[in-house]
Amino acid sequence: MATQMKSIIVGTAGHIDHGKTALVKALTGIDADRLEEEKRRGITIDLGFAHTDLSSPTGEILRLGFVDVPGHERFVRNMLAGVGGIDLVLLVIAADEAIKPQTREHFDILQLLGVRRGITVLTKSDAVDAETLDVVRLEAEELLRGTFLDRPGSLVAVSSLTGAGLDELRRAIVAAAAEVQPRDSLALARLPIDRVFTMKGFGTVVTGTLASGTIRREDELEVFPTGQRVRVRGVQVHGQTAEKAVAGQRTALNLAGPSTEDLSRGMTLSPPATFEATRRADVRLRLLPSAPRPLKNRARVHFHSYTMEMVVEVALTGMKEIAPGGEGFAHLKLPESALLLPGDRFIIRQFSPVVTIGGGVVLDAAPIPRMPRPVDFLETLAGGNPEAALRARIARRHHKGISMSRLVAETGWTKDVIEARLAPVMRVGDVVAAGGRFLNLPALETLQARIVSAALDFHTKNPLVGGISKEELRAQAGAMPEVFEAVATILVRERKLEVIGELVRLPGHGVVMKDEEAESKKKIESAFASAGLKVPALSEVIAGLKVDKVRAQKIVTLLLRDKVLIKVSDELVFHRSALEDLRRRMAAYKVKSAKIDVAKFKELTDVTRKYAIPLLEYLDRERVTRRVGDAREIL
Repeated sequence: MATQMKSIIVGTAGHIDHGKTALVKALTGIDADRLEEEKRRGITIDLGFAHTDLSSPTGEILRLGFVDVPGHERFVRNMLAGVGGIDLVLLVIAADEAIKPQTREHFDILQLLGVRRGITVLTKSDAVDAETLDVVRLEAEELLRGTFLDRPGSLVAVSSLTGAGLDELRRAIVAAAAEVQPRDSLALARLPIDRVFTMKGFGTVVTGTLASGTIRREDELEVFPTGQRVRVRGVQVHGQTAEKAVAGQRTALNLAGPSTEDLSRGMTLSPPATFEATRRADVRLRLLPSAPRPLKNRARVHFHSYTMEMVVEVALTGMKEIAPGGEGFAHLKLPESALLLPGDRFIIRQFSPVVTIGGGVVLDAAPIPRMPRPVDFLETLAGGNPEAALRARIARRHHKGISMSRLVAETGWTKDVIEARLAPVMRVGDVVAAGGRFLNLPALETLQARIVSAALDFHTKNPLVGGISKEELRAQAGAMPEVFEAVATILVRERKLEVIGELVRLPGHGVVMKDEEAESKKKIESAFASAGLKVPALSEVIAGLKVDKVRAQKIVTLLLRDKVLIKVSDELVFHRSALEDLRRRMAAYKVKSAKIDVAKFKELTDVTRKYAIPLLEYLDRERVTRRVGDAREIL
């Protein structure tokens, strides 16, 4: 039986020079300072990475990927790039310095990003006496009270120099890691890029923490926000070549296609043609109690999510400002496109001076342009009920509905997950599928009423027309083509509509004629029926009627539609009986001769050339005859 493995990303956080990098090296044997400048100055400027395996009491292997983040205030933005993908944090406090400003800022950031598991590590315990260590421990407990780090056994004193406390820390990490929910490897893949570089013999390489899904060798991926397509040549997980990387793993990808100039930190790799980058997002936002001032409407702030950083404008929803410690909904306007999805956590830092003031969670990264966003819609998205969120997304599209691919792009969920979450509401009929789109029941009923109402309105205004064309009815109801077809089918099944060819009408609403209109119809038909093939001009017949020209034209249209009259050319209209008689005469003539020319045709029908040529061309179109030179072959 294969040993199970669980991948956990462990992040360090804390003030500069409190021993984070030394702690990671003591636990893993790997020096996470990768830049010469870092080694020279003894501080971590950029993200460092290391890994090790631990065994749990159940025999499960825990593959721990460490993200060593910088503590210096100027490098907080790099720290934010690393902390977005962590499962478990080690909050590092040096016993010889205790809690410092960046300790508090990093701790605030961890809470804002929704980190749920962690251990507080008092480093450099060998540098102080027992009494000082106890004082620092009490200070730390005060800072952590009531937070996710306020748990029994989650505060450990260690010395990276002597190794004291490291075994206790490893046990605490194993215990905390057991409670970490594994990331969804079946979800759609998303890799926020935190490093881009070139390796000799390999080409372009990117690294990041795989936030969700699985990436395999030879997969095609799309770069957000540029839209460039790339192919995965090779995969490494924690420094080892692998066939695939799964959610929660530190991942390096060797990419075919892009150069290092095409890629940068802050970009994201995802499956092609699945998501859409956005420049707007609705969010729930919380301001830290330590924020120096209220956040005002239209304020500009530094926005950090995963590895992305930009300056955004914050439009508050239904309020003029958020006070320190307060929260509310807001609409973010991004200066350039980025890939954001519901559930993504973010941090905001004051524009100037740059300090962390708050953060929150993305609720909707696909707001409909120029459409108001009611607070109850945002509250539903924030409520944490996936089924309710799906229903709300479908409801806001009203009678236009929403496609499955659009739901995938808006939620970040796979088609299978969406289908499973929609199944209960579709069973009871609260949501219906129509023409490959989803509508909620009130929207469907509204659309049905609009279609029936538009048809009734047409009949009222056009009593001499047998029905409204499908396309005109669809446009008047404002329905998507595929939705209209599906809803019209339902209405026909329920006997609320009738469809005759391309015309739609309400049952019992055929042509309704007044006395003078019925009389005019009889006159027109009689004039053409009695004329045989020597028909009068249509304008002459219309001129002799009691009804006005517009109504007369509608009566003619009706006769043409019912094929009582047949238009042979722009100028000539014949009664169907005359043309049926002509077909019989042509069949009789064929017994004598298989061919007929214009002169013989004029003699046969007793008409002038003015009628003969259009009639012969009509017979050609109807495949009664076929032109061969100057004559016709009778088929």
